[in-house]
Amino acid sequence: MRSPYVTATTPAAASRAAEILSRPTAINGLTVPNRIAMAPMTRQFSPGGIPGEDVVSYYSRRSAAGVGLVITEGTYVGHESAGQSDRVPRFHGEEQLAGWAKVAEAVHAAGGTIMPQLWHVGMVRKAGEPPFADAPAVGPSGLVTEGAEPTGKAMTQQDLDDVIAAFADAAAAAERIGFDGVELHGAHGYLVDQFLWAGTNRRTDAYGGDPVARTKFAAEIVAAVRAAVSPEFPVLFRYSQWKQQDYDARLAETPEELEAILTPLAAAGVDAFHASTRRYWLPEFDGSDLNLAGWTKKLTGKPSITVGSVGLDGDFIKAFAGEGAAAANIDNLLDRLESDEFDLVAVGRALLQDPQWAAKVLAGRFEDLAAYDASALRTLS
Repeated sequence: MRSPYVTATTPAAASRAAEILSRPTAINGLTVPNRIAMAPMTRQFSPGGIPGEDVVSYYSRRSAAGVGLVITEGTYVGHESAGQSDRVPRFHGEEQLAGWAKVAEAVHAAGGTIMPQLWHVGMVRKAGEPPFADAPAVGPSGLVTEGAEPTGKAMTQQDLDDVIAAFADAAAAAERIGFDGVELHGAHGYLVDQFLWAGTNRRTDAYGGDPVARTKFAAEIVAAVRAAVSPEFPVLFRYSQWKQQDYDARLAETPEELEAILTPLAAAGVDAFHASTRRYWLPEFDGSDLNLAGWTKKLTGKPSITVGSVGLDGDFIKAFAGEGAAAANIDNLLDRLESDEFDLVAVGRALLQDPQWAAKVLAGRFEDLAAYDASALRTLS
């Protein structure tokens, strides 16, 4: 089995990786200086929801080391049920936005670009978060996962309208304080994804039923965000087949089903899709080697971002992929980029482990990459 993590065994391979990943790319009115993005990763390091100087340093340090596009950790939009953790950053409120403005300024000074990920958790709590108390947990049908009993509130039309407005307000704030675009979190079983997934959407109104109807809420958020920002301001949409409640869940079993979901989102104003997978090298549908990001670009014509265990060591992959996984090495990733299967590569845990990861890869210094160590991540910054 070939290694799934980023390796380059010859100077020629290292040089090829540096050349391909160094190429700029465009998303609407934004030029990203290279093909490396930082994937959004929840940290809970912002007491009171306010990003401090440590958050400024955390993102600008990686931008200074060559990350072309930073997508921040999930940030709560201004809705009472968006999330309960006091340490997850908010993207609303005077102090919170002032903190984020400093982050954007520092990333730009370091030569990078940055987008906040706008987030509403819906029915799902992150590990360590308190239960919903001051506001009810809400979702399309009050369900956390498929087959469960309702434990939250099925959203009314007023609830839907309020959440849509909260996303639009946050996007407008992002442009106002200097960010380069926004990413809407529609993945991993959180609120927007709860509408997309038949397992949690049991509605019988216009927001439930077939895949197109289940996409209505997400498309309305996209349209409201698009209307709240300037035409050239990029709007990204992150989605996934898998859910944190159910790793085997799927929104679409065929390309046709996926197209039915993605087409209304693209029409509503999505400029690029961030297709979240746990292992980027796996084909998404039978009969094709395209991964989820590849299918997304093929079906929509929009730029796409691939993600999923890029840059992690073999032990991590083995733990998640199991013996016999058909992994691919850096040559496979580069071949896919060169063939325009997708446009950017998002890196997560490897960038937590090694803030200099992008600089080393772009310089062909693969031998200097730090090995991934999950036990050390809580002490890294």
